[in-house]
Amino acid sequence: MKQILKNNLTLTIVSVLLFFITGCKSRESRGLQNGDFLFVTAKETGLSGAINNVTQKQKTASFDHIGIVEIKNQQFYVLHAAPKGGSQKQSLNEFIKEHTAEKQSIVVYRLKAPFQNTIPTAIEKAESMLGKPYNFNYILDENSYYCSDFIERAFRNDHIFTLEPMTFIDPKTGKTNMFWEEFYKKKNLKVPEGELGCNPNGLAGSDKLQRIKEL
Repeated sequence: MKQILKNNLTLTIVSVLLFFITGCKSRESRGLQNGDFLFVTAKETGLSGAINNVTQKQKTASFDHIGIVEIKNQQFYVLHAAPKGGSQKQSLNEFIKEHTAEKQSIVVYRLKAPFQNTIPTAIEKAESMLGKPYNFNYILDENSYYCSDFIERAFRNDHIFTLEPMTFIDPKTGKTNMFWEEFYKKKNLKVPEGELGCNPNGLAGSDKLQRIKEL
């Protein structure tokens, strides 16, 4: 009798644990679709703040990072390029945990219906870029990628996003943002003002995307 009660208690504990595990997973992945974009809100200071300072286009869009959702074998992943780990495939749970720990929010954007057919090819392209190092210079090259660059390249053949002349001008002063002035000076590089590139805020402003929700 004691053994039966012990077995029942064990089964109950396992069932409760499975409930919470699957419950957490379903809450985080609820409503997400293959090919959804996860935009991470910008911080006010440091590199994040500096990126946002010279790229923010919309009052409702203030982002410094982006990844794309891949659903494979009922598992949720995020394909993205980040300073830690370069171009990588990360579990959705880890991606969310990492950014919420930094007090950043994640906003879901989705391609509008006429462009949904580009997703399979883009994800295949993104998979082929995994393992490449992060591009810390933010100047386009073929051997390393930064976050928005990684996403733009994935969809490049279908012209979902466009490269635009980059600017590092602080809109408040009309001069090069001091952060970027020092950033490129330390690298012995000229500020790449006017060179082609992309950024999360620019991608979020695409008329091919629609904002869905905040996770």
